[in-house]
Amino acid sequence: MPRARKQPGHGQPSPRDLIAKKRDGQEHSEDEIRALIEQFMGGALTDYQMSAWLMAAFLQGLSERETVHLTRAMLGSGQALELRRTLSPCIDKHSTGGVGDKLSIPLAPLVAATGLKVPMIAGRGLGHTGGTLDKLESIPGYDVRLGVSRFRQILRKVGASIIGQTDAIAPADRRMYALRDVTGTVESRPLIVASILSKKLAAGLDGLVLDVKCGRGAFMQTQSTARALARDLVRVATQLGTPTVALVTNMDEPLGTTIGNALEVRESIDILRGQGPPDSTELVLLLGEEMLLLAEKAEEKPARGARARARARLEEALSSGRALEVLARMVAAHGGDPRVIESPQRLPRARHRIAVRAAKAGIVQSVDARVLAEVALALGAGRRRTEDTIDPAVGVELLKKRGDRVARGEELLLLHARTKTDLPLAQAARSVVIGARAPAQLALVHERIDS
Repeated sequence: MPRARKQPGHGQPSPRDLIAKKRDGQEHSEDEIRALIEQFMGGALTDYQMSAWLMAAFLQGLSERETVHLTRAMLGSGQALELRRTLSPCIDKHSTGGVGDKLSIPLAPLVAATGLKVPMIAGRGLGHTGGTLDKLESIPGYDVRLGVSRFRQILRKVGASIIGQTDAIAPADRRMYALRDVTGTVESRPLIVASILSKKLAAGLDGLVLDVKCGRGAFMQTQSTARALARDLVRVATQLGTPTVALVTNMDEPLGTTIGNALEVRESIDILRGQGPPDSTELVLLLGEEMLLLAEKAEEKPARGARARARARLEEALSSGRALEVLARMVAAHGGDPRVIESPQRLPRARHRIAVRAAKAGIVQSVDARVLAEVALALGAGRRRTEDTIDPAVGVELLKKRGDRVARGEELLLLHARTKTDLPLAQAARSVVIGARAPAQLALVHERIDS
């Protein structure tokens, strides 16, 4: 016999009423949003009914009040860690994702080396943007599937830990995102805000720094849409009690010089050695500054000279080697091989490296992040569907970037590939535009947004 469907709680609106109200463009109360999530998680509101509500919300929108209520309800569907009660100052960072964005891997240990606790609940890559968890799993033995208790232990002993979303953290988000993915409602800004913040704020933070990417290689391709998302994220997080700052950063071109999982771990190690590319290194430091500034605010320290003081602390943690040591300790605590930090050649390596050469002499005008993301996908560095398997060794290495002078026949890119056949060489070549004049310099950060 089919299982009996659960009924809404006493006095709660029915699923049909909730769907119809949003279909008609009306605003939900906090109690109605709470009922929506409670019924969904309890079985009284089915997947097909939640899909209908998500489409109604996508088409009619959600007010800021509704977004705050939805985020709080999704957060409350699981365990609240409240790390700040025992591990303060506890500051996290979240990126909306971009091509070559490996910044969480060097940033977490760098900031932890200054004395903060950095709990990161990260995600996997899908489509043109890579995932921090996939990159970390290219380190032999690194386990991202740790429970909350072990997460706390590592934070207490090491200062930084990066894990995947557990079943206990905002489970409503996991189920709702799966439905959004198959119903064409991923792009709803209020739903994006609730999804991001329900996971991040579940940790119980003293502060949150957001890196909202904008450009060809980002989810938000224009500065105006990225700014709108950043403002919504900051406002909602602040209303829910977590001081938050967002940087809107450029993603027209790949960040750093590598795209691909093990390759990006190698670059992360280079950053902590003081040998990383200028752009990825500088953005790590800028995000680190914001994290330290939020920590000082949480501790009610005087703000005068705080930014210069924060930069000095970060640079000292780099030059002393402490940040690199914290990364090795974090890797070991997660079951990974810490020897890769001293010997990155232990990371997975592709069998073949094939050069893409310049067809003419000149100056690199641009490097298209979206095109190179597709090249990396074709090589096997990412996944188009959640069930796809990733090859941790493959990817793209940029030998020339915007503004670099090149000779005809000089190497522009290296494709790290598992085979020499069916390589996207022509596509890779199209990603680099060469001209006669030096291009204008791109801004790394477009703007800073706080409450």
